[in-house]
Amino acid sequence: MNPSDPVHPINPENPEDPENLVSDALLYSPKVVQELLLRFGLRPTKSFGQNFLIDGNILRLIVEAGEVGPGVSVYEIGPGLGVLTKALAQTGATVTSIEKDTHLQGVLAETLAHVPVTLHWGDCLKFPWLEVPMGSVLVANLPYYISTAILSQIFESGRFARATFLVQREVAERLTAKAGDEAYGFFSALTALYGQARIVRHVPKGAFLPAPDVTSSIVRIDLTGQKPEPGLLAVLEAAMAHRRKTLRNNLKAAGYLEEKIDSALEQLGLSPTIRGEVLRLDQLGELYRSLSS
Repeated sequence: MNPSDPVHPINPENPEDPENLVSDALLYSPKVVQELLLRFGLRPTKSFGQNFLIDGNILRLIVEAGEVGPGVSVYEIGPGLGVLTKALAQTGATVTSIEKDTHLQGVLAETLAHVPVTLHWGDCLKFPWLEVPMGSVLVANLPYYISTAILSQIFESGRFARATFLVQREVAERLTAKAGDEAYGFFSALTALYGQARIVRHVPKGAFLPAPDVTSSIVRIDLTGQKPEPGLLAVLEAAMAHRRKTLRNNLKAAGYLEEKIDSALEQLGLSPTIRGEVLRLDQLGELYRSLSS
């Protein structure tokens, strides 16, 4: 396999060799994962956020929550050892998996032998998300270090119907927080602009090998496919640029005219000392329209 090829199917040189076949039933067990890592000389890489799923119940729950099946175009980020990849493909979905770590080429050739999946070797942040089929689905065990960046790209593409993924619990709580919640901020409001997020289940550290330092959560976001106006996004980002600062000061720092800000706050009946993170999405929309008038 050539990592310079943008997209290609798994095609090991000798797929019939029984040494290349890994039992579906055991693929997610700690023993098999450790054996695979040892045999291929691999160590989970912190820089890539690699924590391999070893809990079959959690695996099944992710697939069920993603609602994938025949005719569904599914994209996975960070296949790791191919456990979730195989489970997605077994539903009959059309699966494209994106992996940055080329050290995993050998093990994925083995674990995904005979599995109908297209594997893209490259950085998911540089993937052409605007070119994926409309109504696609994201299902992934997201690397923690890029979770917010990649979700922003998925949202902005407008090509996805929903996204189901494992992520750090703190990030999950930010994604699903409501106005006034301690965890509410820019990314909470951004997610609400594009769709509706909910936590499916919290996942203990022991579901992964190696165990991460934090608890994880399965999150599902149902996306509308609609793109907010750029001006609304700019107001949202400015309003929450600095937590604990007043909305007025945040907007001033972003370059909005002081008289416009004061007029908008008065028109909306908002105190000059109010903070951006307590505003509901509809209030942010009203603020944008008032500032734009």
